[in-house]
Amino acid sequence: MELGDIKIDSSKVWESTISCAIIEEEDVDTQFGLMHVAIQGDRAKPAIFTYHDIGMNHTTSFQCFFNFADMQPILRRFCVYHLNAPGQHENALTLSDHYQFPTMDNLSEMVVTIMEHFNVPRFIGFGVGAGANIFTRLALMEPMKVDALFLVNPTCDVCSWSEWGYQKLSNFYLRGRGMTKFTEDYLMWYHFGKTSAELLIKTQSLEINHDLVQVFRENLKAVNPGNLSKFVESYVKRNEISIHRETDPSKPKNLHTLKCAVMLLVGQYSPHLEHSVSMNAKLDPANSSWMKVSDSGGLLLDESPQKTCEVFRLFLQGMGYVPSLSIASLARNRSSSNSMLTGVVSSEAVC
Repeated sequence: MELGDIKIDSSKVWESTISCAIIEEEDVDTQFGLMHVAIQGDRAKPAIFTYHDIGMNHTTSFQCFFNFADMQPILRRFCVYHLNAPGQHENALTLSDHYQFPTMDNLSEMVVTIMEHFNVPRFIGFGVGAGANIFTRLALMEPMKVDALFLVNPTCDVCSWSEWGYQKLSNFYLRGRGMTKFTEDYLMWYHFGKTSAELLIKTQSLEINHDLVQVFRENLKAVNPGNLSKFVESYVKRNEISIHRETDPSKPKNLHTLKCAVMLLVGQYSPHLEHSVSMNAKLDPANSSWMKVSDSGGLLLDESPQKTCEVFRLFLQGMGYVPSLSIASLARNRSSSNSMLTGVVSSEAVC
């Protein structure tokens, strides 16, 4: 399925409000090290867990999207726990050379510890890239703990030879020289689906918002390169997630695949498009959906927040959550939020 008929104002990357600001941040000790968790909302409400991709953290990956005006009616019904892989959050201390960074399976096990720490029995997972991979592993390992998965740029395969080569070389530079031009170019391609040269052309032609690209570059400068290299290496070494669609009618359909509701979302120009198609082929079509967002790359939450929010709302409604929300009510909320903003905001502002 392709999502291309929701009309948005292309002059704006997003609109934000401050009604659901982060209210608490905490470092939680797990069996594989500390995990930084940012909590947004009332803990008495149903839980949404988020997990970011490589080169990102909860702030750079989710803050703008979850402060987007259309998300506010949804957030009022949930408590969001933003998870950060070890050493990836803002101002994180450099991980020791002796620290054994968790494998992808270990990172999924850490999520269980977070659930126990905050007394969360079940959650809806909202993962991007590596975060989507981590949540998928957990849903397969502990199906009773995961209500549903909303996965952006997902993959369940091992990395390709080209991906392995680029990431290994990128890691070499991260460990020895920090954030080099090569690593920056690789991460730009990984998230935008375009090289730096291609992005320059696209921003000049206004096909990609110039401010979004600039903010992404600035965020990369704040990343701890040593810590990022450990996360990237763990992702490069990931093993295949053993799921497949059962075709034998005499056997249960979800015996070897995910049992919860799953939405796979990917941008039309995302470099992870084929991975998402491959994963979709391994899921039970009775409880999973795949959707491609037109005119978008890999940074869906920033490039197409309104479309992504609409898909997320429909996904939640399909599970019985937020049944009263509609596009009209979201539009009214957006109008109300805009009227509350003070000062002059540039029409091309980004978070």
